[in-house]
This record gives sequence, structure tokens and C-alpha cells, in this order.
Amino acid sequence: MKFKHAFHVLVDNFSVTYKQLLYRLVILVVALGIGWGLLTPFIRDFINSEALNNLISGVQNFIQNLLKGNIEELSDISEKINTAYEQLLSLIQTKASELVLTALLLLVLLIVEKWFTGLGNYTTAVIVNDKMSLRTTSPFMRTLISHFKEAAIYNLMYVPLSVLYDAIVAAGLFAVLFFMLHGIKFFFISVFLFALIMVLAVAVKMTFTSDWLPALVRGKMGIKKSFVYTFSRKNKNTFNVFSNFVVIIILILAVNVMATLFTFGVGLLLTIPASFVILISFEMVNFYDREELRYFIDKKTIIKPDKESILTREQFFRGTDSDNQP
Repeated sequence: MKFKHAFHVLVDNFSVTYKQLLYRLVILVVALGIGWGLLTPFIRDFINSEALNNLISGVQNFIQNLLKGNIEELSDISEKINTAYEQLLSLIQTKASELVLTALLLLVLLIVEKWFTGLGNYTTAVIVNDKMSLRTTSPFMRTLISHFKEAAIYNLMYVPLSVLYDAIVAAGLFAVLFFMLHGIKFFFISVFLFALIMVLAVAVKMTFTSDWLPALVRGKMGIKKSFVYTFSRKNKNTFNVFSNFVVIIILILAVNVMATLFTFGVGLLLTIPASFVILISFEMVNFYDREELRYFIDKKTIIKPDKESILTREQFFRGTDSDNQP
């Protein structure tokens, strides 16, 4: 039922998908521009280097002579390729400090980019919550500005933890794909394990952080209390939440792959922002259901808990919950 309700909430808030798209495109264009500016000096140096040109021409000559059957030429060409490769490694070593600095700057850029996109996710959560609780449609930019402080503090904590977790998972995926399995006959097994680990890892992260945004936005908890609350799994049906996230992530992956293949990537303009909205919608639905709060899934349908607490007039307009709210 949670997944069904989350899907209805997505449809009810589908207009925010286009706002997410525009916001993310602006952030992406700016980040790519800065990243390209950081990488351009090194790319130019490597492209114009004699070592790289010799390596490319050597590989081309090797393939051409191999196809023509000139076996006697391959030994000399291989030596030239090895020499060019060693020269390229030497060039990289001479620029090691600059490469490390650039890599660190790119990491900082990635964190800043995720921080800005996180502001958009927080804003989306506020908009979805307003529609679920009061049937009000909140403007995206106005909501972003009015909740900037809370969103900024939340993402200052969430983004570094997310990047660290993603880096650990990426290292594990790299090991599975390139070290644990070898040979063409293991290719499909490797791809299967890669996808499986990725889905499970994302589902684990979403399960343990799913309460953070709703606790801030709907629960009106502070940043510290919401942080403790999200990682506390007492009476939260962790396995049920995890299994729902697994299903949602698999569907998101399938939809985005199909959008890539059957629309030549154009469909990603819609499916990627919609993916974030459905995840946020599920987080909000999960929080409302667990805390036994009533909410709208569309204009005519209200989901009521089995045991409902009536809010006072003051609590309703202040946006806080009744006494059973943690």
C-alpha cells in the first residue's frame, strides 16, 4: 500500500518534476563548466604530448600490420608502444601533484554540486508535504528561499555522509567488476553482481536515511533530533521499508534504462527528476503512515490511520502534530 500511495503522491505532485528538471539542469551546466575548466589544462597537455601521440600511432600501426599479416613488424612496433607508454607514465608522474590537486578540487566540486541538488530535494519534500497535508501548491523558488537555512544545514550533514558511503560502494563495485571475475564467460555474472550490489547498497542507504527529511519537514524536529531519529530503527519495520526501496530502485533503474535505449536518452530528461520525486514521495508516505497521520494522495482521496489523533486549531495552523508525534 505504501508504494501505491507513493505513486499517487508522485502523480499528484508531477508538476514539481519539471521544476526539479530545470533546477538540476542549471546546477549540472554550471558544475560541468567549472569541471571542464579544471580539466582543460591537463587534457591539453596530454593530447599535445609526444608520448600520447606516439602511443596512439604505435597501436594503430600494430593493428594495421596485424591485419595485413606483417608479423615480422610487430616486435619493433611493440617496443615503440612500450617506450611511448613509459614516457606517458613519466609525464603523469611529473604532474602527479597537479593531478592530485585537480582531483581534490573535482571532489570538492562534486560535493558542492550534490549540496545544491540536495537543496532542490529538500524543497521538493516541502512542496510534497504541503500538498499531502493541506492541499496547497507551493512555488518552487519561493519555497527554496524560505527554507534555505534548514535545507543548507541538512545537506551540510547529509552530503558528506552520502559521498563517503557512495565512494565505499563504488570501490566494492569496482572490485567485483574488474578483480573478482575474469574472462568473457563470467561477464554476465559480473554484470549481474554489479547491478545487485548497487541496488542493495542504494536501498540500504535509503532505508536508514528515509526518515531524515520527513522528520525535519513534517515532524518539525531539529537537525540533531531528526538525525538520531532516522538512524534509530525501533518500531520502524526496517525490512518492510528496505524491501519497498529495493522494488522502487529496480523500477527506477529499469525505467531509466528503457528511456535511454528507446528514446535515445531524451526520456531521461523526465525520468531522472521523476525518480527523485518518487523516492521523496515514498519517504513522506512512510513517515505519515508510521506516525498515524492523515494525508491526501490526490484531490479527492484522504488516507486515514487506524487510530487518528485530532489536531487542535493551534497545532493545525502551526504545522505541528498532536502529542503522539515524537
